[in-house]
Formats: sequence, structure tokens, C-alpha cells
Amino acid sequence: MNPAIHIDHATVNYGSFCALSDVSMEIQRGDLVTIVGPNGGGKSTLFKLILGLVRPAAGSVKVLGMPPGDARLSMGYVPQSSLFDPLFPVHVFDVARMGALGAGNPGPFRKRKETRDRVMTALEAVGLDDLANRWFSSLSGGQRQRTLIARALVSQPEVLLLDEPTSNVDIAAEDMILDILDRLKGQMTILLVTHYPQVAMRFLDQVYCVNRTVHMHPPTERMDETLMRHITGMSPPSGPTKSRGGSGHV
Repeated sequence: MNPAIHIDHATVNYGSFCALSDVSMEIQRGDLVTIVGPNGGGKSTLFKLILGLVRPAAGSVKVLGMPPGDARLSMGYVPQSSLFDPLFPVHVFDVARMGALGAGNPGPFRKRKETRDRVMTALEAVGLDDLANRWFSSLSGGQRQRTLIARALVSQPEVLLLDEPTSNVDIAAEDMILDILDRLKGQMTILLVTHYPQVAMRFLDQVYCVNRTVHMHPPTERMDETLMRHITGMSPPSGPTKSRGGSGHV
């Protein structure tokens, strides 16, 4: 069986700037991979490469044994935060339903019941099925992020990419999101980008560091701020850090 993702000596340039250099990695189906690295190190470019949004200047990329563009409908993507206008009137259900667009649709007249069932199953997976009719704008940051995860799950992806899914949420919401990923582990291939050591600590089976090049970090049993800074070259955090016991909706 083909690996989920196979990148062979790929280089990505933006004009004269080299964003990724001679990158090789192979991720098996069902793996959960943690990706760390400094800001500007190429993590987002790596995701774009896998999604087929940028092409390598050298080397090759295969996703599920296909060129990334051909595999795009089998991939789900969760961004750092939503770009929805907070004043735009859209329900949680409708945001999640966007994940059904193009996801194996035989045409514009897909059975409504099938779509609704898939949306509600995805919302149930992230614990938001009881909020399906709430306005998206009324949700907390953690609830919005879980809605975006549900949107990605509606397409029933074989590969799920999450870009800093806990970056704008409190610690309680973070725990909920990581619990969701724990439950999804093994059901699909998951790539998780994070710069939080407490998030990486949950998923240490495979840790890749991206800083223009990509290398797999040797197995470790712990991930703390010092180790994270060492393997990524990041500076110490300058702002407040999340503390456990935060209040509010998650």
C-alpha cells in the first residue's frame, strides 16, 4: 500500500527565496505526526506543498499515491482561525456543511439527508451537535475551532492537516481539541502543526522539525519549552502563556 504522504527531495522557491530545501519525508496511513518549527521556517509552505497549492521546483510529492491536486478531495484542512466576518449571519451547521462542497459530490442535487447526516456526525465528533443551530459568531474561540474541525471531517478525509488548531483558545478548549485528535488517531492520517510544547507532548510518536529543511526528531518521552526551543531554534515566548483552569465556554 502506498504511504499517505511521500515527499522526495522537494524544494520550494518563492522567486529567489528558498522556502523549503531538499525535503524528504514519508508518512504512513493512520499516522499522527507533530510538526514544529520557528515562524517563517516553512511549516505553512509544507502544508501548501502537500495540498498541491504550490509546486516544487525540484523533487516530487505524492499524497495517497497521487499528485496532490488529484488527492485534494481526500484531504481535510483546518486553519489557525476562521476568516468569517463576525457579523455574517451563518449557523454552525452551515459552516460545517461547507466541508461537503466537492467532497465526492455526484452533482448539485446530492441527497439532503445524506449531507445532513454527515454534517451532524462531524459535529457530534467534536461535541457540537447540540449547537448546530447557533450563530457561528456567537461561539467562543474554542467552539469556533471545533466547528472548523467538523467542517474538515464532513468530507470524510483520509488525510487531515491542522495548522496551529490551539493557538487562539484557552487551556480547557485546547484539551478538548487534543482529545478529539486522540479519538481520530488511527482513523486517518493526521498532521498537526504547533509551537506549544504542551500540545506536542500529547503526540510524540513522530515529531518533525521544519526550518527550511525537514528532519525527524529522535524519539523522546517529554517535550518542554527548553527542548522545543532547542529543536526549532525559537526564541523564548514574549507574551503571557496559557494557564490551566481558565474559565469560559469551550
